[in-house]
Amino acid sequence: MVHNATAVTATVEKKRAPFPVEFYRSAVGKKWIMALTGLGIIGFALAHMIGNLKMFLPPVDGEPDIDVYGHALRELLTPILPEHVFLWILRTGLIVMFLLHVHAAYSLTLMNHRARQTDYEGPRHYVAADYASRTMRWSGTIFLAYLLFHLADFTWGIQPMAPETWERGHVYANFIATFSRWPVTVLYVVASLLLGVHLYHGAWSMFQSLGINNPKFNTWRRYLATGTAGVISLGFIAPPLAVAFGVLT
Repeated sequence: MVHNATAVTATVEKKRAPFPVEFYRSAVGKKWIMALTGLGIIGFALAHMIGNLKMFLPPVDGEPDIDVYGHALRELLTPILPEHVFLWILRTGLIVMFLLHVHAAYSLTLMNHRARQTDYEGPRHYVAADYASRTMRWSGTIFLAYLLFHLADFTWGIQPMAPETWERGHVYANFIATFSRWPVTVLYVVASLLLGVHLYHGAWSMFQSLGINNPKFNTWRRYLATGTAGVISLGFIAPPLAVAFGVLT
């Protein structure tokens, strides 16, 4: 019997996946992945927001500043790499990061559902945690759905979502045409506010997921979460509203 038990143990050990895979399978690993990918998504959101704010800058040699910016993105690391290649490397990394973030969130949700069968928390803590979890799931899901529409409308120019005047590479003109439609502007504002809610909860819980959780730091954590969510949301909302109200034409 001892020999059989030893053989079974050895077989299980041989079948163990590499450490990164085993770590990701755990709840702690998924929380780390959510935190790190969330940090990357916040960085992308800030960069994208700054790019959008170029709508307010004056033209460069007669060309809209945001068009110059878009052209520069397409030429990143040229002539070392062909045009568009490095941009697609960045896009691929961003897609992988999004997929990991969504998968980790979905897996943790399943784990939480299983854990609910065990009454190990007080009612008040459970209600608060459940509210935050549901808010994160819904805000993230709705924003992801809008993101796909926004890409089809603004980046890919898929009809009938995009305006008839859409033209590849003309970022400023496409921006004006897209947000001259009030329904699209309203959708964008709502999605940006939902993104702010999602980023607030994400920035607040990120430090806890990484093990940086101390009552002494909770005040600045809340300021950081509020400031990050507020700046990004307002930064995204400002250019479309400027178009809708005729400030940008």
